[in-house]
Amino acid sequence: MPVRQYRCSVRLRHPARRGAGGAARGKAIIVLNPVEPPLVMRDTVHCVVSAGDEPAVTASVEETVGRFGGYVPGCRLKQKVPFDILCARATCCTASRPLRGPCGPPLVTPSSRAPRDEGPAHTDARTFGGMGIDAHAFLRDLARGLEPRSDHLVEVVTERLRGELPEVWKYEDMAALAPVVLSEHVDIVLEFFERGPENSKVTTPPAAIDFARRLAEHGVQISELLRLHRLVHGYLLHLLYEETGRLTKDPELINAVTITLSTLAFEYADHSAQEAVAAYQKARDGWLQRRLFTIIEAGMRIGTTLDTVRTAQELADVGADQFADLVTVDLLDAALQEEGTHPADGAPELRRIAHSVSGDGPDPAADTVKRHTYPEGSEPALVLASGQPLRLGIAPCDVPAWLKVSADHSGAGGSNDNATYSVLLVPLWARGNALGLAQFLRRQTTDPFDDDDLLLAQAISSRAAVNIDNARRYTQERSTALTLQRSLLPQNVPEESAVETATRYLPSGSRAGVGGDWYDVIPLSGARVALVVGDVVGRGIQAAATMGRLRTAVRTLADIDLTPDELLTHLDDVVIRLQRAEQRDMDEISATCLYAVYDPVSRACSLASAGHVLPAVVTPGDAPGSRAVVFPELPIGPPLGLGGLPFETAQFELPQGSLLVLFTDGLIESRGRDVDTAFAALSDVLGQASASLEETCDALLNNLLPSGPADDVALLVARTRALDADHVATLDLPADPAVVSEARTFASDRLAAWGLEEMAFTTEVVVSELVTNAIRYGETPIQLRMILQSTLTCEVSDASGTAPHLRRARDFDEGGRGLLLVAQLTERWGTRHNREGKVIWAEQLIPSAVAG
Repeated sequence: MPVRQYRCSVRLRHPARRGAGGAARGKAIIVLNPVEPPLVMRDTVHCVVSAGDEPAVTASVEETVGRFGGYVPGCRLKQKVPFDILCARATCCTASRPLRGPCGPPLVTPSSRAPRDEGPAHTDARTFGGMGIDAHAFLRDLARGLEPRSDHLVEVVTERLRGELPEVWKYEDMAALAPVVLSEHVDIVLEFFERGPENSKVTTPPAAIDFARRLAEHGVQISELLRLHRLVHGYLLHLLYEETGRLTKDPELINAVTITLSTLAFEYADHSAQEAVAAYQKARDGWLQRRLFTIIEAGMRIGTTLDTVRTAQELADVGADQFADLVTVDLLDAALQEEGTHPADGAPELRRIAHSVSGDGPDPAADTVKRHTYPEGSEPALVLASGQPLRLGIAPCDVPAWLKVSADHSGAGGSNDNATYSVLLVPLWARGNALGLAQFLRRQTTDPFDDDDLLLAQAISSRAAVNIDNARRYTQERSTALTLQRSLLPQNVPEESAVETATRYLPSGSRAGVGGDWYDVIPLSGARVALVVGDVVGRGIQAAATMGRLRTAVRTLADIDLTPDELLTHLDDVVIRLQRAEQRDMDEISATCLYAVYDPVSRACSLASAGHVLPAVVTPGDAPGSRAVVFPELPIGPPLGLGGLPFETAQFELPQGSLLVLFTDGLIESRGRDVDTAFAALSDVLGQASASLEETCDALLNNLLPSGPADDVALLVARTRALDADHVATLDLPADPAVVSEARTFASDRLAAWGLEEMAFTTEVVVSELVTNAIRYGETPIQLRMILQSTLTCEVSDASGTAPHLRRARDFDEGGRGLLLVAQLTERWGTRHNREGKVIWAEQLIPSAVAG
């Protein structure tokens, strides 16, 4: 009859290995038995003992442990298994072969006992199934047995994952972190199976959380993360299934272990996957939020001005600050010059107008003048032609010439021959036109660009391209309007003996564009001069064109010698007709205008204002500080374009050498100061003005507009002069035809005194005709006035409002030839009306010898 023997499982605790977390696991020990060698898995010993009571079992184990080197004083049984329970679960058994470990050779082979004959590598049903060990106990044993071979398991799973998920291993940080993640997974899985669900809490390895975050940051889809988890746990389950089949052939035990193993494995897999997905989603949300912030920041930083170069530089700065080591921006030379794109023939020429380097590296200024081209068939040329972005990975041995130029010029380590580059080539297109190309580069020190980076670069570049196109169009329109504006202004202000003038025109520096400000100096009859300043409401080419029309109208009306209020009334009608002709509302075309006439003979200044700011008057003084600056309180009429409201002419006398300063509101209006402060500053500058009018203009602009004008500015500074009595001769005449000869004699004597005897014949004919007309058709009083200035002017005034007109006399007409003779003999002639009557005048050029 066989000896009754029972299987016993004993767990030991070693006091010397207790740590901060409590008791540590004991050493693997060997318990020899005359019947069967033990199965040892970590700190648990499975052995077969002979029949006896519980003290006999304990004594046998302690004796065996003490006999081998695994025993340390103080070692005690962690848990005593009641003998009667073991007996209830046990059955009789006979000696068997040494048990082998899950992977390969026997886990424990006693060196002190005699070798046995090798038998089958598996334990039969009588050994495990028949002995009553449940599935959880088997899994605990299995986990303890696999722990020494965990590194081997990690290697096996890693190799399989490399073949299944090669896209994960293309990132260096992921490839380095993956073995750590798998090692932690294996350790936690084995510990979970060893302790069981009742004694162990499922936790996700910290490295797995970090791994999920990094997958999100690299833009890997969440489906790849879930697939990775499935593969890892599937491979581990497969290995555990294989080891179960190697350790037992009992179908019932295999079935029970398989069910338990699957349940526990999926419980752990679900929990760990849930935490990994949560970490991935959180990291992905953060990544998307950062990308969104980058796009928002790009929208705020790009396009702050309507300047093409500045906008391109803002694109480069945003790219370098956010996700690239180097950003360059090339614009087509043709796009900078005109509306069209690059020429059809030949490679398009580009200018590198902006670039930026990340970090604190040197950032030299871009050369916006030098042009370059990309080789035909090169990647940048293809991107420019197709309009499709491109992502490139360039090895150190295969760096193209176009990339070397960009990298070397950046000063950002581009000259490193061993550098590996990741490049994004993004075309700059707007409104169907190619504008240029943006390059985003990363060196080998950072991760290569991925598809999400390409989408981000496209989003930023598309926004920048629209802003660049807006800036380009604005620059072209502004240049056109400014050219038109300057061409419509006086190119050379004529030198007048009545006044000395200096002028300035400053276009607005704002995005609103060029306005319709203008100035003009118009010579009038009788040595007088008209000073004009105006401002058209509006911006751009339309305002400049309207300004040109009004300036022409003012000069035309000035030629017929209208008084300031009458001239503004006619100009108001012109604006109203423009509104009707263009079918606009009454308030869509409006303007202000100040029209002043200065007479150097009487030193009288007559002016009228149509909604325009009044001029400043500076009276002369002995020293700059003693000059008085006055802003006359004169009536101001309504702006031009309203219609139906009268204008009023005001008149005052100016001492010789006075300054008359006319300006538009752009000189005094500013958001940073009120009008009173501006007038005070204007008064201070004029009170200290130098003798030079040019310096006075510069001083006004520098002091009142130190940071440039927010609105267009037209400035006209005039210093008055006076004609002395030696240059003016007058003769009062009665309404008697007999005095015509007296008038001729007076004129001849005056010319002799001025040294203009050679002009006597022509002058006598002119005086004779003008005086005769006044006597025959005019009313008294009649006066002859001769003015010697840059020209010789003969004027005859009378109290009649009837003006003569030039006509062609027929063959038998006795009259009608006098004005024709005057028109033929003089440079110009005309009629001007005043409140007392009219003046007929004629001008002759002075011979150069006498004028000199």
